[in-house]
Amino acid sequence: MIFRMYLGLSFCGLLSFTSCAQGTSHSSQKSIDMTNMHTQERKLDTATFAEGCFWCTEAFFQRLEGVVEVIPGYTGGHTPNPTYEMVCSGTTGHAEACNIIYDPEKISYEELLKAFWYSHDPTQLNRQGNDVGSQYRSAIFYHNEYQRQLAEAYKKRLNASGAWDKPIVTTIEPFTVFYPAENYHRDYYNNHPNQPYCQFVIRPKLEKFEKVFRDKLKTNG
Repeated sequence: MIFRMYLGLSFCGLLSFTSCAQGTSHSSQKSIDMTNMHTQERKLDTATFAEGCFWCTEAFFQRLEGVVEVIPGYTGGHTPNPTYEMVCSGTTGHAEACNIIYDPEKISYEELLKAFWYSHDPTQLNRQGNDVGSQYRSAIFYHNEYQRQLAEAYKKRLNASGAWDKPIVTTIEPFTVFYPAENYHRDYYNNHPNQPYCQFVIRPKLEKFEKVFRDKLKTNG
C-alpha cells in the first residue's frame, strides 16, 4: 500500500557512531520566545513537531514550499528556560522540537503531517537511531482542536495500514510553551554541511526526503 513506499525514510541504526549531542556544545545567546510572532501579521499558522534531533527536522521542513520559517527549540517539559546542555541531560522533560511557521494557502497541515510521519521512525520510543533519550521522542504538539483531530486520525490510519511492523509511539500533546534554542542551532545544516553529523546522518536522510517530496520542494532552493 501507499505508506510502504516511504519506509526508506526510517533511518534507525544509520551510522550509529555519531549522534546529535556530539555536535556543538558551546553557549550562545537565547532567542526570545515569540512563538506566534509571524502568524499575527501575515495570517500564517504554526505546527510543532518533535522527531529526534532538531537539526534534521529543521533541514527537512525548510525545503518545503509554503514553509516560511523553522525555529528549533525545546517544548513539552517542566523546566523553564532550558539550555541545550540541560535538555541533553534528559532531566527537563523537554523534547528537541521545531516550530514550523507556514502559509496554509500554500501547504496544508495534513501535508506537514505527512512529511513528519515519513521523515523519521515513529515506532522508536525515546530515540532516533543513535540519538537516545526522552529529548529525542516522537511527538506532535497541537495548537488547536483541528490539529489534534487530524493528527489523531492520521496516526490511527497509519497504525491500521500496517506501514510499520511495530505500533506508532508518537505522542499527541497540547502545545504549551516553546523555548527557542540557542542561536547557533539555527540553520545548522545549512551553516555546517561538512560537520560529521550533517554529512553522515542528515545528508542521506535529506536526499531521500527530497526524492519523496520533490513535488513539494521550494523551487528557489
